[in-house]
Amino acid sequence: PAQFRAARAWLDRLPAPVVFAPGNHDVPMWRFWERTLAPFGAWRRHFAPELERDFGDAELAVVAVTTAFAWTIKHGRLSARQLADLDRRLATLPPGAARVVVAHHPLVAAPELGPEPVAANSGRALALLEARGVELVLSGHLHHGFVLPAAPGRTPAVVHCGTTSSSRGRGVEAAAATLNWIEIGAESIDVSRRRFDPRRGEFVEVERRSLPRPRRRAGS
Repeated sequence: PAQFRAARAWLDRLPAPVVFAPGNHDVPMWRFWERTLAPFGAWRRHFAPELERDFGDAELAVVAVTTAFAWTIKHGRLSARQLADLDRRLATLPPGAARVVVAHHPLVAAPELGPEPVAANSGRALALLEARGVELVLSGHLHHGFVLPAAPGRTPAVVHCGTTSSSRGRGVEAAAATLNWIEIGAESIDVSRRRFDPRRGEFVEVERRSLPRPRRRAGS
């Protein structure tokens, strides 16, 4: 409980709107009665009543989706009911806003990490996001960041975050805290990948990617 309360207090101090969704570590591992009857009970009691918090205005719409579930140990999924709900939420977004979807588990495999599983039903989810004009998917979970531009059959670009609030990175990010700073402009999405430098006490850019934005379809 103290960790949930501390996480919520930390987010409440941020000077900007916050978008969130739970991950697999928010589901109790050993308390099987909670896992069965109320897998997100601790989250709701100590962090927030809702599982997902979105953000939207005339220019930007960010929609969160929960990929963790009751019987997860590590991996995630999107059920048919969740996909239908996501479709409904995306359909109500302002037509001119840049559309972003946030999930804990990756929907696309990480090129540097080999055969790491993606969330179940990711293919259906990506087809839905493409149909609804989503430009960017943000995810985490793997403790290793990567950036994938939009591709045929997978319109959204993918920006995957490493580990921001701990040093449990993997691969070239081992023992490092990293984050992504994203700026969405009229023609491109610019991603600054940053790594914490303990000597300077700040996150320092290690790579910058510019992803072209697709031409907006009429009504999207």
